[in-house]
Amino acid sequence: MNEYRHSRRSMLKAAGGIGAAMTLGSVAMAGTASAAGNGFGLTIVQSNEQDPRMWYYRFGTAEIGWQPAVNVLLPDGYHTSGLRYPVLYLFHGGGNDQDFITFDRLGIRAWTAGKPIIVVMPDGGHAGWYSNPVTTNVGPRNWENFHIHQLLPWVEANFRTFAEYDGRAVAGFSMGGFGALKYAAKYWGHFASVSSHSGPASLRRDNGMVVHWANLSSAAMDLGGGTVYGVPWDEARVTADNPMQRIESYRNKRIFLVAGTSPDPVNWFDQANETQVLAGQREFRAALDQAGIHYEAHEEPGGHFVREHLMRADLDGIIARLRKA
Repeated sequence: MNEYRHSRRSMLKAAGGIGAAMTLGSVAMAGTASAAGNGFGLTIVQSNEQDPRMWYYRFGTAEIGWQPAVNVLLPDGYHTSGLRYPVLYLFHGGGNDQDFITFDRLGIRAWTAGKPIIVVMPDGGHAGWYSNPVTTNVGPRNWENFHIHQLLPWVEANFRTFAEYDGRAVAGFSMGGFGALKYAAKYWGHFASVSSHSGPASLRRDNGMVVHWANLSSAAMDLGGGTVYGVPWDEARVTADNPMQRIESYRNKRIFLVAGTSPDPVNWFDQANETQVLAGQREFRAALDQAGIHYEAHEEPGGHFVREHLMRADLDGIIARLRKA
């Protein structure tokens, strides 16, 4: 089993030892995607559509102060089937060694071979937290606006998708797992399935450890001293983003949760990440139980890494939940 483990050295260097920092080729798509590059506030500045399945785009957007990239993984037979397909938005984790090609490196092509689904894997910043930051000293880093208000409608305008609730899923690892939980609740009508693989689900537990985590990592790695949630916190923003305070927004969705139960006892970074993830997911699951909301949860030995067999199982569950191609 191919299990992916973070290399943390570069992030620790960038964070300056901050212990709380946590860490998703050029031809037009049947003559449409590149040709329709302008729209929704996006301009295609680079693209590669040579690969039969994995298409790549880099965008200019006023929401991000540089040019974020996106991989779009098409299903086998997309170019000849004429069918529409459900879409999974799949988010990477945080850290200098994490970006939009993370899941390509992990093996997403093999995991989805023969499966009728489009997978969209966008940039989310080194520590963007799938959010519009309260403060930034490096220009705009509005990842939430980019993903929800620009990228999602662009995908639906340029690929054969089901532009509806039952046609979309969102999932992610670590920071991306938080992003998935956040978007699924905050934009309830967008996503019928949500999956968090080792992603935090509770922002306020332990005196707001994850909020401090987000602020410190974003300040060190993305925002030049700015923060996602502000100092002092923007309490309304924390509440709006906190899965634990949006429990009713998960009703009638497919929910898939993964957490590790035995972080590496020598690696303090792994301990800090997965210990907080596990506790937060357990708190989240208890709240779902109390509300009578169904979910599927997995606790497995090990720490903070992608578990391939659970990603594969999740993909099958996502496809089963969404509208069929």
